[in-house]
Order: sequence, then C-alpha cells, then structure tokens
Amino acid sequence: MGSTRLRRPPAPSHAERARSAVARGGTAALVGTGCPVARPLVHHVRADGSAVLVLADAEPVLERVRSAERSGLPVMLELADPAPVDLREPVRGLLWITGWLTVPDPASARRLAVHVADIRPHPALLDVGSGSTLLRLVPGSVVLADAEGTAALTPIALAAARPDPFARLETHMLGHLEQAHPEVFGLLARHLPATLRDAPGARVRPLGVDRCGLRLRVETPGRDHDVRLAWQRDALTQEELRTQLRLLVDADSAGVNICSTAPPRS
Repeated sequence: MGSTRLRRPPAPSHAERARSAVARGGTAALVGTGCPVARPLVHHVRADGSAVLVLADAEPVLERVRSAERSGLPVMLELADPAPVDLREPVRGLLWITGWLTVPDPASARRLAVHVADIRPHPALLDVGSGSTLLRLVPGSVVLADAEGTAALTPIALAAARPDPFARLETHMLGHLEQAHPEVFGLLARHLPATLRDAPGARVRPLGVDRCGLRLRVETPGRDHDVRLAWQRDALTQEELRTQLRLLVDADSAGVNICSTAPPRS
C-alpha cells in the first residue's frame, strides 16, 4: 500500500467558511467594550457582518452605548462556531466582528425585531422595550480563525461569498452518522496518519462536512487534532455528498488527500 498523500486538500474559502458560521448562528459575546463580557439574549448576524443584538437592560454596556457619539460605541462581537456533536473542545471556529454599536429609535427597533423574528424566532424578541434593548452593530472588519487558517475579511467580501450548501444540515447529518453508523469512523480512521491512528486512546469524531470534504476531530489524551479528508470532487447536493462519503469509506488510503492541523483556541 502506498503512503497517504499529505498535500493540503481543497477547502472552502475563508469568506465561505465565515458565511457558513454566520448561517449556523453559533453563540455570541460582546467583548472589548470596557465592561464585563455581555451575552446577547438574541443575536442575528447578516451576510455582511452587520448584526442585530438584544441585551438585557441590566447589561452595563448599554449605558456606554447610549452615551457614545452618534457614530456608536466601538466594540467587538465574538461569534463562536460550535461543533455539530458534543466534543471535548466544542468550539471549532471563531469569527470576530469589529464595528460600532448603536441603539436605534423605538420604531426602527420594532421593525428590526419583527425582521429577525421572521428569520430566527425567539421569545426574547417580545421583550424588546420592556426589560431588554435592541441594538445594531455596523461592521468595520471581520476576522475568521479556524483549523483551516486565519484571515481578515471586509464586509463586502463577506457579503459576496455564499455559505456552504451543507452549513445548516451538517449538525443533523453528522449527529445521525455518529449515533447510527459509528463503524464509519473506524473505516475512515485508516486514512489518518499512523501517529494519530495508532495513538493510545485516540477517538475519531465528526467535526464538519462541506462541499470539499469531511472534517474529523481526533481526540487523544494529550491533545486534539483536526483532519480534513477531501472528496474526489465537490459535492453540491445531498445525493452527491452521500456518493462522495461512500467513495471515501471505500477508498484506499493511498488515494486520499488529507491535512492534519490543530484546532483553534478561544
């Protein structure tokens, strides 16, 4: 059997991965405000990185936003992209959106709350103006960090990209695969470098799936490793995805393009 190829496999672009993280929603935190970290009750990030946030009225940062000039309070919104299954290190990527936070007038706030409710219904939207406050974040820059790399993006570049076709489906798909067909990951493990495959206590878990390939998290007692296994060709539909997964499960390890990296750290 030939050796496994270690040439870096293709992956979605930085902007595509950022758009996919935005589409999935993730968890959000406001940092860099001079106040304690604020956890929005509701957050909705748009394609260009602009965001609508709902904060409890008791959050200290609200006073600073209201006292800021009309241009808004400089802040950073951290969006964490969680893994689709329960991993030891659950965050697989981070998106930092730097911009200016403002409080819109009551009529605009109501319109924004209705718009967000149409896309991401949440009961906390009903409390806007009565115990919570809606805010807008105007983006200036966006930075993505995940196991594929780190990149700075402009709002224009982010808006021009498209999320991966499986961005909203992967949690269900990979959760089902791990629960109902765990033997698949034993078969996929033969594509891993021997240092990972044969490590004592190594456990192979699903980390992500996209049009370019499958991402695995190898949990070992000492540390975690993220591995990308490339499809033979891009998958754009669920049927194409199933076909590429079958080919990968059946493939000789010498014909699989892989890359192993360390996961990002928050």
